[in-house]
Amino acid sequence: MIRRTVVLFLAALLPLLAGAGQAQATGYRYWSFWERDGGAWTYATQGPSLARPSDGDVQGFRFSVSEDSADAAKPRGTADFAAICAGTPPRDGEKRVALVIDFGTSADAPAGETPPAGRTACARVSPDATTADALAAVAKPLRYDTSALLCAIAGYPEKGCGEQVSGENAPAPGEKDTPNPSGSSDSSDSSGSSDGGPSLGLVAGIAVVVLLGAAAAWQVRRRG
Repeated sequence: MIRRTVVLFLAALLPLLAGAGQAQATGYRYWSFWERDGGAWTYATQGPSLARPSDGDVQGFRFSVSEDSADAAKPRGTADFAAICAGTPPRDGEKRVALVIDFGTSADAPAGETPPAGRTACARVSPDATTADALAAVAKPLRYDTSALLCAIAGYPEKGCGEQVSGENAPAPGEKDTPNPSGSSDSSDSSGSSDGGPSLGLVAGIAVVVLLGAAAAWQVRRRG
C-alpha cells in the first residue's frame, strides 16, 4: 500500500516540477512607456497617446520581454533633460520634451532582428502635444496596431506587437540587465534570479522526489 501511494504521488508531482521552470519564463514582448520622476523611472499610468508632458519633462520607452508592469525593464541611458535638450533652445509657443528610447537587448529581440543602439532626442512640439506626438517628431516611423498599442519605434521591430513569449524563447531574467552598447550607467531593474538558473523551489521539489524515490525503493526491499 505504501509503495502504491508513493508511486502515485511521484506521478502527480513530476509534471508540476517540469512546468515550474517554464512558467517563470512566460512574458510578452512589447514597448513599455515610462515617465521620469525626479531621479527615477516610473511606469506610466497613461498611454503615450493620452499623456501630455510639460516643457522640461523626460519620457522613456523600453523594448523588452516582461510579464507585467512590475516586471518590466526600465529605459537605460542618459535621462537628464538639460543634457538631452542642450542643443535645442526654448522657443515661444512650443515645449521641449526629452525622450529616451531603449531598443532592448538581443535576448529581447524577435527572431532575425537586431536591436539598434539606444538613443535620446529632444522633441520640440506644440504646448498641447502628447507624448506620442513628441515621439512621432523625432523617431519615425512608428507602428501601431488596431487597438492603438505602440508596436514599433523608428521601425523596430519590423513585425510583431505584444506577442506572448514563453518557454526557452524567453530571455532569462539576468539577460534583461545587460548594459547597452552606449555604455550608460542607468541600468534596468527586473525581478527574478540574477543568473537565470533553476529556482530554489524547483531544486527543493527535485530533492523531495529523490527522497521519496529512495523511500519507495527501501519499502520494496523491506517487503521482499
